[in-house]
Amino acid sequence: MIRTRFAPSPTGALHLGNLRTAVFNALLARGAGGRFLLRIDDTDRERSEQRFADAIRADLDWLGLRWDAEFIQSERMALYEAAAERLKADGRLYPAWESASDLALMRRRLLAAKRPPVYDRAALRMSDTERAELMATRPPHWRFRLEPGVIEWDDGLRGPQRIAAEAVSDPVLIREDGQFLYSLCSVVDDAEMGVTDVVRGADHVTNTATQIQLFAALGAAPPRFAHHALMVGPGGEKISKRLGGLSVADLRESGAEPTAVLSWLARIGSARPVEPLWSVEAAAEDFDLSTFGAAPVRAATADIMQLSAKMLHDAPFEAVRARLPSEVTEAFWLAVRPNIDRLEDVLDWRAVAAGATPLIAPEDAEFVAEALALLPPRPWDGGTWAAWTGAVKAATGRKGRALFLPLRRALTGRDHGPEMATFMPFLAKP
Repeated sequence: MIRTRFAPSPTGALHLGNLRTAVFNALLARGAGGRFLLRIDDTDRERSEQRFADAIRADLDWLGLRWDAEFIQSERMALYEAAAERLKADGRLYPAWESASDLALMRRRLLAAKRPPVYDRAALRMSDTERAELMATRPPHWRFRLEPGVIEWDDGLRGPQRIAAEAVSDPVLIREDGQFLYSLCSVVDDAEMGVTDVVRGADHVTNTATQIQLFAALGAAPPRFAHHALMVGPGGEKISKRLGGLSVADLRESGAEPTAVLSWLARIGSARPVEPLWSVEAAAEDFDLSTFGAAPVRAATADIMQLSAKMLHDAPFEAVRARLPSEVTEAFWLAVRPNIDRLEDVLDWRAVAAGATPLIAPEDAEFVAEALALLPPRPWDGGTWAAWTGAVKAATGRKGRALFLPLRRALTGRDHGPEMATFMPFLAKP
């Protein structure tokens, strides 16, 4: 059975780029009848916060991305400790003591010599005595020793990949303060959780090369990997959790429909058109990673809001009923839905129906007074508007815009709005 996972760090709010990764993994699993797992990667003790973890869950739930199981890395430390000890015993995890400034100087020296800025493994050339002396004075960080050779995999989005291990620095898996870093925790978890497919951003390609060797060192088969193109900001800039306007919370507060966000993320950047998809199941039914290209995708909240409005214009009452006040009937929804951009706009039209302040131009005052005197008695129905405007036209000689606009303004206080034939029966005044 296919198993995918979404593994966010609770260090900030989810943005559209993060959410795209979640959507890809969820749809891939759902389309194959598999399991979608949520893993909270909270090993960064300084930056991880419970409020962000709670917000991540709320954002996924809002979009309809239900997860089958949840894992929290801070509760799994014993697994990482055991893996680290195994790697140390096998000689694949070794201590090193270079400071950040030492490493920066080494990189500059290598670049000046026109050589790749790869860690030179100086720590491996130290004598046992030198290591013992350093170990007694300060804690080391621990690096994973890569085996020489070409690391290969068939990427689900990018095709065959080949990276020479010699061109990559031995990755640090444990910091000086004992904190386990991403690669170790991720590999241990993916192996233990039985993850079969990992879909993530193209910025992880080098990570994947080193992690393939790490899986092998721990005696586990690697999952299938697929690296999607990154999403960038409207100006082509890198999206971060601090870039305003592109968070899931921002979209929700703007009134975006979750199904519109889902539909956009499920298709943007692929060879298929973005179109309304009314559920996760519908989006998963024909989701295909192979249709997505390698070019970066620009975040476009305006496009999402436009799609959101379109979906509301077509939405059946049952699709929105649970999120509307009980007083809103199906007939009222059908009357106003062509004129809303956000679901909350329905409340504005309810207020108009309950009694709007008339908008009457001075030059129309006499005409409106004569027209109101011709209003048919209640109850009004779908034919009342045509009957009334016909009578007013006959009595005053007005027609077209000069006839209809002053009457709309008098009844609704608005220049535009729902078809008056369908909206007039809901008006409480005059």
